[in-house]
Amino acid sequence: MWKSIPGFVAMALMSSACLASELTQVELRWLKGVWPVVAFARAAGLPLDITVQPQPTPAAAPLALGFVDGRCKLVLSMRGNPEAQATLDRIEPDLLDAALELMAAHELGHCRRYLDGTWLALPAGFAASLPDGLVPELRGAYLEMKAVRREEGYADLVGLAWAQAHHRQRYPRLHAWLVDWRSRDLIPGSHHDTLAWVRMAADGSALVHPSIFVGAAALWGTGLVGAD
Repeated sequence: MWKSIPGFVAMALMSSACLASELTQVELRWLKGVWPVVAFARAAGLPLDITVQPQPTPAAAPLALGFVDGRCKLVLSMRGNPEAQATLDRIEPDLLDAALELMAAHELGHCRRYLDGTWLALPAGFAASLPDGLVPELRGAYLEMKAVRREEGYADLVGLAWAQAHHRQRYPRLHAWLVDWRSRDLIPGSHHDTLAWVRMAADGSALVHPSIFVGAAALWGTGLVGAD
């Protein structure tokens, strides 16, 4: 399996800024872990590209998603970035591949929202609210933070829906891992405070659906009532 990685990585990176650069062992490990989700996306016809940043990116998230010219970009920022290896080290070895898939499926949730033209938008019937006493100059930033938090909540549920569909026996451990991850350095109500949604999916049964996106959307809408 490991020896097959350079072949499919070369195909994946045909349009990548990193095409001419040698991939590191850390980058190869991440690509191996996320590849089932990439293969799923391509089989489903989603316009997904992979970009490996060739320059040092010490402050970036190791795995993130961009959206350019109608295509989703799965971006690996791992050079000069100790968090890339540290993230791998924090995951139990027998859970690593499944956790990396969950993270990639999270990004695929963002991709789906971009492609649907619903990024940062609330579903019909919901309205954003402002806390009493918030000064006018902070209202825009507050609403944007809440909108990003909603997107992160939806994406976490897509990741869990993937885990439920593809790693059901390990779902309780993957869910516990995600709760722990989201609890680290938590600032309540901030962009990555998704625990209101994640905890609703404790047993995974509410996420069961032929589509990971539809399964996540139903529970996400339920969680919006108390999370926004």
